[in-house]
Amino acid sequence: MKQVMIAFILCLASVASFAQVKPDEVVKFKEVKYDFGKIKQGVPVNHEFVFTNMGTHPVIIENAMASCGCTTPSWPQQPILKGKSANIKAGFNAAAVGPFDKTITVKVRGFDMPLTLRIVGEVLTAEAYAKYQSEKGSKGGK
Repeated sequence: MKQVMIAFILCLASVASFAQVKPDEVVKFKEVKYDFGKIKQGVPVNHEFVFTNMGTHPVIIENAMASCGCTTPSWPQQPILKGKSANIKAGFNAAAVGPFDKTITVKVRGFDMPLTLRIVGEVLTAEAYAKYQSEKGSKGGK
């Protein structure tokens, strides 16, 4: 009888662990990756990742941490009520030339697993960017 009771408790515990809500089921982002495309060196860019609280309780974003110092996230400091939307802003300084792929790790209170947002693109020198813009403009006019 004791073994049956222990097995039953273990089954309940394993079912409960599978039924846990994940943070991406409560905090629904409109998009989790944004492509800036080709951008000019030294001209910072920003993007807002919009999300909605799909849960039954207010959501608190505890932290949003960038993968490097070239990316600066900002997030709402107040709780986001059920059904309401807010955003996490990602700024990128565009200092270094070349392709980039940066992440922002978002920690939601009450969840161990963080969410990940990504920004990608390519930083061009001023000359290369001017050439890109003129080529893009001439192709659009034909």
